[in-house]
Amino acid sequence: MSELTCLELSVALWLVHVLVQATVGNVELPFGYLFTSRDKPAAASGLLFGRATRALVNYVENLTPFVAVALALMVTQRTGGSGALGATIWILARIVYIPIYLLDVIYARTAVWALSIVGLVMMLSRLIGW
Repeated sequence: MSELTCLELSVALWLVHVLVQATVGNVELPFGYLFTSRDKPAAASGLLFGRATRALVNYVENLTPFVAVALALMVTQRTGGSGALGATIWILARIVYIPIYLLDVIYARTAVWALSIVGLVMMLSRLIGW
């Protein structure tokens, strides 16, 4: 996939994260809580809301450098090659990350996250000409 395609998919994946968190929140939080300003935290009735929230935070933390490097590759016209492969690895790893995190598959979650970092490094290496 191209860097642009992966960038587009990354926005769609962000939306999936938000919708998963909201859906789980509607089930595990007190009725109507998500409609409030959430000044006081509410206790969730299960573990999935916390996992979905942490998965979303982790995604946003990793989305920022991905977007920066993907856009830099496009602006400098260095797309393709290891940059495109790295972007593909990153987005596929991030797609796999959601269910692994929600289902609490230890070790695999960290391995998938590390694979996404490998994708970012590949993109960065393409950008700086390694």
